Amino acid sequence: MSELLALDVATGSFQALASGAPDAPLVLVLHGFPDAPPTFETLLDELAGRGFRAVAPWARGYAPSVLDGPYDVETLAADVLALCDVLAPDGAPVYLLGHDWGAAVTYTACALAPARFGAAVALAVPHPLAFLRALSRSRQALRSWYMFFFQVPGAERLAAARDFALIDRLWRTWSPGLALPAASRAEVHACLRASWPAPLLYYRAMFRPFGEAMRRLRPSTGIARRLTVPLLYLHGADDGCIAPAAASGAERYFAGPYRSEIVEGAGHFLAAECPDEIATRAASWFGVHARPH
Repeated sequence: MSELLALDVATGSFQALASGAPDAPLVLVLHGFPDAPPTFETLLDELAGRGFRAVAPWARGYAPSVLDGPYDVETLAADVLALCDVLAPDGAPVYLLGHDWGAAVTYTACALAPARFGAAVALAVPHPLAFLRALSRSRQALRSWYMFFFQVPGAERLAAARDFALIDRLWRTWSPGLALPAASRAEVHACLRASWPAPLLYYRAMFRPFGEAMRRLRPSTGIARRLTVPLLYLHGADDGCIAPAAASGAERYFAGPYRSEIVEGAGHFLAAECPDEIATRAASWFGVHARPH
């Protein structure tokens, strides 16, 4: 059963759901868009049952955590590192499990501070350079129409109209086999109402300012560095947001252990669809690559 944590760290105030013994190895579970930690509660309990302390913070821009920007991936990764300092103050290796935007933050945090992490699992969003490659060379741009729509002035008002009807559509399209329970949907909507438009502004921060966006793509900086942290990539076979083929060739962006696996019968929100399977695969990966403190 999860508990609610209030965490004041160097970069701001955050709240998080946590499950598992406080002295167990720490797994930070990072949510994405349009999502919130309550949909990860079963996964947290599954990880706790496998011997981990699983903590899922509401990300910057998602109430009840700090709402102020900026929302670029370096700032979001700095939040993760600050949380590590508070939750694992003895310097013990931390494990990361990130979904969607949480996956993008996972890649960035591993690039910026590889020594802090024992291993990582990314869900549903491949390495950013692999994704950009797919965006320019396949029909992925059509699947990612919402990213371009969110750049348009006034998109925040349209996306929130009729009690976030567009958000409900994204959930249905991205995970066609998932019927999100009414209570979970209500919690996601309540979070978005209290946070809007910050979650949408993540997408504008991808491209603005343009000079900073281009800097991130240079091999010597940020997300473009080859990653040394052991990373397992999991993608739902029925993902309606990002095609599984978007991860093709991603191994070129890793200097350390890397494995990519397809999860049959799951869509984009695979942590909510098959939490037991995700916990099993993640725990196995963390176990194989565990290193002593």
